[in-house]
Amino acid sequence: MINLRRTLAQLRYTNLAYWRNPSSALFTFAFPLMFLVIFSALLGQHTFMLDGRLVHQTTYYVAEMSSYGLISACYLNLSIAVSFQREQGVLKRIQGTPLPSWVYLAARVLHALGVAVVLVAITALFGRLVLQADLPTGFALARFVVMFFVGALSFSALAFAVSTFVPNADAAPALINISIMPLLFLSGIFIPLGDHTPAWITWTGQIFPVRHFAAGMQSGFLGTAFNWGDVGVVALWGGLGLLIAARRFRLEPAR
Repeated sequence: MINLRRTLAQLRYTNLAYWRNPSSALFTFAFPLMFLVIFSALLGQHTFMLDGRLVHQTTYYVAEMSSYGLISACYLNLSIAVSFQREQGVLKRIQGTPLPSWVYLAARVLHALGVAVVLVAITALFGRLVLQADLPTGFALARFVVMFFVGALSFSALAFAVSTFVPNADAAPALINISIMPLLFLSGIFIPLGDHTPAWITWTGQIFPVRHFAAGMQSGFLGTAFNWGDVGVVALWGGLGLLIAARRFRLEPAR
């Protein structure tokens, strides 16, 4: 119980620190909406076939930008923040306090989850009110929630794992972005993948979790088939990330 109170207290401090840097927070929330507006303006008037179902591209991009928002909060932002705090000695100093290190890191994950919830909610609300996009309801909403939380935990675990390969704070943004940006394109986040997509792109996307996570999120918005195998692949990658983080994660800066 005492560790739960510590985690909630640390979560409060993390949230306060985050919102006291409004330019960073604004960038986090504006990016998915900016992409949504641009892609909808350029391509949103079209429809296309996805998994045998005719879907509107506006709704498609609302689903994809919701996926991107969660990945941004739970993978990009979390891994960069942890890398910076390690190299600045923040994580090391925690060892000299009564606060357990895992409580601090758990609060970071909960903060990332909270940001992801707000990001997805804002994106969905904007899509509904401005772009008249469809939103998840009924069983589709339940499946959407399952994929959301599995994805949030898995990408958070992967964030801790990838941070262990960052040699210094200056390299963190470049290395972490390059680890995910190609997959966003290869997984259909920015450009829909159709029947004429080269086989190597489809094959590559199926290996990594982004494509499977996006498919699960799409099922809520677009009514496409929900595959528990997609949930399993995302969870499997999360387990791999947790294993790597458990073996390699350190609190001390690199020498």
